Amino acid sequence: MTDWLAILPQLLLTAGGFIVFCVGAFWRKHSSGLLFGIALVAVCLAGGATFLLQPKAPQFLRMLEVTGYGRFFTFLITLITAITLLFSHQYSKIRNFARDEFYGLILFAALGMSLVASAVHWLTFFLGLEVLSLSLYVLIAIRKDQAASGEAGVKYFIMGAVASAFLTFGIALIYAMTGKLDIAQSLAGGAPAGSMSLVLLGLCLVLVGIGFKISMVPFHLWTPDVYQGAPAPVTAFLSTGSKVALFAALLRFTSYSSGEIWAYFVPVIWILSALTMVAGNISALAQTRVKRLLAYSSIGQMGYLLMTLVAVKQDGASAIMFYLAVYALMDLGAFGILATLSEEKADLDGLDDFKGLAYSHPWRSGILALCLISLAGMPPTAGFIGKFALFQAVLRGGFVILAAIGTLTVMVSIYFYFKVIVALFMRTGEGGIAVPGVSLPDRFAGGLILILILWLGIIPASVFNIIGKALPLISMP
Repeated sequence: MTDWLAILPQLLLTAGGFIVFCVGAFWRKHSSGLLFGIALVAVCLAGGATFLLQPKAPQFLRMLEVTGYGRFFTFLITLITAITLLFSHQYSKIRNFARDEFYGLILFAALGMSLVASAVHWLTFFLGLEVLSLSLYVLIAIRKDQAASGEAGVKYFIMGAVASAFLTFGIALIYAMTGKLDIAQSLAGGAPAGSMSLVLLGLCLVLVGIGFKISMVPFHLWTPDVYQGAPAPVTAFLSTGSKVALFAALLRFTSYSSGEIWAYFVPVIWILSALTMVAGNISALAQTRVKRLLAYSSIGQMGYLLMTLVAVKQDGASAIMFYLAVYALMDLGAFGILATLSEEKADLDGLDDFKGLAYSHPWRSGILALCLISLAGMPPTAGFIGKFALFQAVLRGGFVILAAIGTLTVMVSIYFYFKVIVALFMRTGEGGIAVPGVSLPDRFAGGLILILILWLGIIPASVFNIIGKALPLISMP
């Protein structure tokens, strides 16, 4: 019984998804509020179980890590999912897709994210990624009355299928050369003589598959189109939860990699991180649509995390874990508030649509501005502390040129983030936009993000202490 209690968070997410689908199928007179309540309770119970349970064994059946590192990311994913549900409640109800498939698939997507972040076995990682991807394909195209939503779903499906093909072939090569499906054992450098080149090829294919999912250059071209077409709360979920889960897995892979493998990958990651930072931030400069601007911004943010990945052997892991939590809050807040400001027929997107909104909707505009300031890395927000930790880790690792490139791109990013803030506070609106009222769940989600961004910016030590306890527990076989 103790072993099964170790995966209670995952079981609760699974049970919540099945209950939502069963209510939708067999109770014809159910309300959308009931489905929302079931989903939210399931996520909160899963988060509480993650926080309170203390598993005795580090792994469950040598498939999932259930101690510090895995629990940290599982709790973060449940937090992301809960905030997404809060932002989705009124948005989905107004647009008539607050049905069982929406809430159920959000829970199953969260389950897939948790499996990906906690996997210590290649099959568990792959299955978790497929559960996550299949759920997101439907969620992105959930608005049947919007052609842009369907187009975004098709584009993400095609790119996701390509990424899965690369990933599957890479895992197959690693298994064929090492005979191991345990991730740590397969990356420990125990391949037979003469087979290292094929192991490296397999890891390159795995990196390509993950690169598609985290919008790493040159596998990023789907990102602005999908972000623009998907409903805003789904975009928030996609841009935060899936990337947190995939980057948690990537961080685990690099931590497990032997010195021989790591020596080959440092220059590769160095180049890819530099390209991702530059391409993401430069492309965002010309954007006049806010969702596309935030899409290119997220590409640049992934570049900063990749930049720090080269210093993971020099204690860069804690900085990455902290910034993943901060990034999730910032992007959730930006897309979530955008969802609350959007009229029924389409999401608020054009830069001109934001003119003067701070005068008519000061609370939501203020939270959006705070999220953008934090994304730009300015004090006293969590984004400043997060970026400071990232660059400190990179400089300690001796990658001065990479840190200089990152610093220049951060300076560039300040301009396009402040374009939106200027439109909100320093321009006169033209009117004609029917902004809906703000619901209680929206208020709670926005207030929570406001508090967390300021708290992590002023008192970050508490989270760093938790990360410090979690990191040594990246369990090895």
